[in-house]
Amino acid sequence: MKVLYRSLLLFILCLPAWLQAALTIEITQGMDGAVPIAVVPFGTAGTPPEDVAAIIASDLARSGRFAPLARRDLIAHPVEASEVRFQDWRTLGSENLVIGKVESAGPDQYRIQFRLFDVYRGRQITGHSLPAKASQLRKVAHVISDIIYEKLTGQPGAFDTRIAYVISEESGGRKKYMLQLADSDGYNPKTLLTSAQPLMSPAWSPDGRRLAYVSFEKRRAAVFIQDVFTGKREEIAAFAGINGAPSWSPDGNAMAVTLSRDGNPEIYSMRLSDRKLKRLTFGAAIDTEPAWTPDGRSILFTSDRGGSPQIYRMPAQGGRAQRLTFEGNYNASADVAPDGKSLALVHGEGGRYRIATLDLENNLLRVVSDGQLDESPSFAPNGSMIIYATESGHRGVLAAVSSDGRFRQRFSLQEGNVREPVWSPFTRRK
Repeated sequence: MKVLYRSLLLFILCLPAWLQAALTIEITQGMDGAVPIAVVPFGTAGTPPEDVAAIIASDLARSGRFAPLARRDLIAHPVEASEVRFQDWRTLGSENLVIGKVESAGPDQYRIQFRLFDVYRGRQITGHSLPAKASQLRKVAHVISDIIYEKLTGQPGAFDTRIAYVISEESGGRKKYMLQLADSDGYNPKTLLTSAQPLMSPAWSPDGRRLAYVSFEKRRAAVFIQDVFTGKREEIAAFAGINGAPSWSPDGNAMAVTLSRDGNPEIYSMRLSDRKLKRLTFGAAIDTEPAWTPDGRSILFTSDRGGSPQIYRMPAQGGRAQRLTFEGNYNASADVAPDGKSLALVHGEGGRYRIATLDLENNLLRVVSDGQLDESPSFAPNGSMIIYATESGHRGVLAAVSSDGRFRQRFSLQEGNVREPVWSPFTRRK
C-alpha cells in the first residue's frame, strides 16, 4: 500500500508494538563552523545533585552552533572573574568562556551564578545569579543555556522547552500506549496518559499548558484535550467516522480538526468556548492534517485533490485553496515555522520519505533528512531545529535536524520504538 498521509494512515493500519525506554541523544552529523566555547566545571560547596556546567555544555553542543571543549582539554578551572586569564583560552582557540558556581542557600536551596566572556575581546558579555531548588537545577541549567545562546546568536534558545511523543510497550501479547512528555534533551520523562488502545497526533496549546491528541480508547477515534499539569482532560470530538489531526489556533481559542462526519474527510474549525463547528473544505478529495499559520490568518492542509498528496493553503475562515508544493508526487504533514516564512514537511520521492523545508517566499524545497521513512516533523519554537520520527536498526526513534540540514542528532531508545514527536512552544513552566 502506498504511504498515505500520516494521520489517516494510522487510522487505517495497525500500529507496531512500541516499547518504552529513556531517550538519549547522539549527535550523528556535526556542523562545520561550530563556535569553540569552554564551559568550565562550576565551583561547588558540597555535591549538588546535578552537574550544571555539564548540562550547559551538552545543550550548546546539541544546538549544532557551538563546539564545547572537552573537560580534559580545559587549561584552567576559574570560578571567579578575577581568576580568568584570557590569553590561556585564546591559546586553546576558544572564542567564549563560561564559568560559575553553585552555592548552598539553605535546605534544598541553591544559588547558581554564571558569567559568559568574550575571550578575544577580554570582557564579560553577561552574568546572572539564579535561585533553584535541588529538583530545579536541570531547569536552571537550561535557562542559562538559553541566555548564553541568545547572547551569542541573537536568537532565543529553546533548551528550556519540552517535547511530547507516543510510545508503547507490549507484555503478554497486550499493548500499552503512552503519551509522554520530556525535557528537550530527553530527560525527566513523564507519562501523561496510558491506554490499551492507540494514541496519536499530540498537539501543544499555544500556552504550553495543554495537549490535544487522538485516542482510540473507546474503540473509535476521538479528540481529547488534557492539562499537562493537572491531568484533567475532556473529549471535544467523537463524531461518527474520523476524528483526527487536531491543530490549535495561535490564540488558543479554536481547533482545526479532520472529521468525516459528513461522509468525506474534511477540515473543520471548532470554537472551543462552545464547540461550534465550521466546515472549511468541500469536495471529494481527502483533506487532512491542518496547520495554522502563526498570524492566524491561514490554515495549511494536505489534500489529494490534484491527484497526489500535496500541501495547500486557505484562509482560516475557509475559501479558495492555493497549492504550495509542486516538486515530487508526495508532500504532506506540514508544520509552519515560528516566523511563518517556511514549512517543514514529509517529501516522498523514489520510494523514500524524508523531511524537507519549503521556503514560502521563493518556493525552494530542500530535503534536510536522510532516512527511508521519516515523518511527523515539528519545529523547535525558535525555528532552529526540526524534530521528527524515523527508523534506525529496524526500530522507530526520534531525530532532529537543523532547519538548514547541516546538523543532525538522534533520540534513541535502548529497546523499542517511539513516534509522533511535537515540540512545545516557549512557556514558563512550573
